[in-house]
Amino acid sequence: MKLVESFLTQNPCYTAGRKITVRGLMLHSVGCPQPKASVFIQNWNRSDFKSACVHAFIDGNDGTVYQTLPWDHRGWHCGASGNNTHIGVEMCEPGCIKYIGGSTFTCSDLAAAQAVAKRTYQAAVELFAMLCQKYSLDPQGDGVILSHQEGHTRGIASNHGDPEHLWTKLGLPYTMDAFRADVKAALTAPVRKLDNDPADWSREAVTWATENDLLLGDAAGDLLLRSPLTREQFCVMLKRYHDHFIT
Repeated sequence: MKLVESFLTQNPCYTAGRKITVRGLMLHSVGCPQPKASVFIQNWNRSDFKSACVHAFIDGNDGTVYQTLPWDHRGWHCGASGNNTHIGVEMCEPGCIKYIGGSTFTCSDLAAAQAVAKRTYQAAVELFAMLCQKYSLDPQGDGVILSHQEGHTRGIASNHGDPEHLWTKLGLPYTMDAFRADVKAALTAPVRKLDNDPADWSREAVTWATENDLLLGDAAGDLLLRSPLTREQFCVMLKRYHDHFIT
C-alpha cells in the first residue's frame, strides 16, 4: 500500500480541528464515475466546500491511498453520529460507469470497471488493517468496520447504499463480511520487509526515479531495489520516462 499525506487544509472540517476517539472505520465509495483521487482533493480543498470531508481517498487507477485528514480528526463523511466515532474512507469509482438514477448505473467496459473496484478493495483491506492495528480495533467486532450502507442500517449514517451497490452491480463477489475477514487475515499475515533502502552509491538516482514517478514499486509499496528487472517492467519504466519528460 502506498500512503500519501495530502491534507485538505482549506476545508472547513480540517480547520474546525475537532478530534474523536476512534471506535471504528467506515468504508465508502464516491458515487460518481471518477477514478482519480486528485480530482476530489482539488475540489474539496477549499474554504467554501462545506458539504463533506473524509479521512482518505483510494485512487482507482493505482490504488494509492491519499490521507486527507489526521486519523483522529472528526470528519464529515456519513452525515450522522458516525462522524463522532468512525474514520471515513472513500474508494474512487471507475470512469466507465454512468449513473442513471440513485445507485443504478450502466457500464461501458465491465473488465476495466472490475479492475478498478478490485484495486480499491485490496488497498482498502491493507489500509483498514493498518488502522485496526494503530487503534487496537477488532475488524470483526460489532460495529467496528462498517460500510456507509450498514451505518445507515444502524442509524449512525445517512441513507446511502455504498459501497455494496458497486460490487454487486459489477458482478464482484465482495461483501462487507468478506471485507472484514480479509482485514482480519491481513492483520495476522507475516510482515513483509520492504526493499526500499538504497545503497549510498544509488541513493541519489533512486530518489530521482521515485520523485519523478519512474519507480513506483508494487501494490505493497515495495520498490524491490535488489530484484531483477523483467523486460515488461523495463518497458513500463521507459514509457513512464517518455510520458513524464518527452510528451
